[in-house]
Amino acid sequence: MTNASEIDDCDDLVPGDGCANSQQGDVTASATQTHARHAGSFTGDFVNVFRGFCMGAADTVPGVSGGTVALILGHYDRLIAAISNIDSEAVGMLRARRWGSLIEKLDLRFTIALGVGIVAGIGSLAGLMHHLLLHQMNETMAVFFGLVLASVWVVRRNVARWTLGPILGTVAGIAIALAVSKIPASHGDINLVYLFLSASIAICAMILPGISGAFVLLLLGVYEPVIGMIKQFFKLNIDLAIVSHLTVFAIGCGFGLLAFSRLLNYLLRHHHDFTMATLIGLMIGSIGRLWPLQAVTADTADLELKFQEHVFISASQYDGSVVILAVLAVVAAVVVLVADRVTRHANIEG
Repeated sequence: MTNASEIDDCDDLVPGDGCANSQQGDVTASATQTHARHAGSFTGDFVNVFRGFCMGAADTVPGVSGGTVALILGHYDRLIAAISNIDSEAVGMLRARRWGSLIEKLDLRFTIALGVGIVAGIGSLAGLMHHLLLHQMNETMAVFFGLVLASVWVVRRNVARWTLGPILGTVAGIAIALAVSKIPASHGDINLVYLFLSASIAICAMILPGISGAFVLLLLGVYEPVIGMIKQFFKLNIDLAIVSHLTVFAIGCGFGLLAFSRLLNYLLRHHHDFTMATLIGLMIGSIGRLWPLQAVTADTADLELKFQEHVFISASQYDGSVVILAVLAVVAAVVVLVADRVTRHANIEG
């Protein structure tokens, strides 16, 4: 199978049992055909803005990946295909003003709507997420724990055959996610070169399910400064330093995204099951970091968020309601399962 929302699409494109075979084909071609069928749909535009909003919101939280949200909402393959199509041919179309061909090649209606949603999600929820992580950490973690746990169940369908290769890919993904979570946070200086490199690395994580781009920024020591600048920008407290730093950060994101998306698109096209299984492994490996029963260590409790360290605690050590944490996790998981069911049956694409 391909991603969740393309199950019905695959039935439309390839009769009979062609879905399992066609998943190894060209992801870009599939995305283009889907776009052609649904071009001009304002409902699809709204859905894609919402998808982007959810991705942006997720990417503000250390431990949650926007790529995971893209898999849950069924537009992951299409997003990677669209990004990887930004190449010299696209530049030639732009120079020749072949707008129709460029829009089709880059799936621009889809990517623009998604981009608007991502910016809106980051801009409107960055401050809220920061507040929740500081003051309602356990409840916030419970919600995202439920979201990611249910997501693993949803995304498992993207692997057509669980042979030895996908199983090894899952194990490798779990190991990578666990290794990344053990890296101590850096206290690097936020100069423009360091910011560019940090953005290039973090954006790769943002499109990988299971590895949080925000968490990578946290490890590199730039999460707090970047979130702070974004909050100031949307409050219109803008100066030259904020503009220059956010511009360099955006350029770094663009560079990393273009470079990494090509590799990922190739892997999805030619090694789909192994790649998807590895992504599932990354998601599984990240779940532990979202375990809601954890507390800030006494030595780091008074430090800024990016410097705080957490340890797991027992239910008896938690001074809040474990029942509330469980309910939040279950509700979040149900939301994912319902959203997946609606997406698959409605089969709405922008």
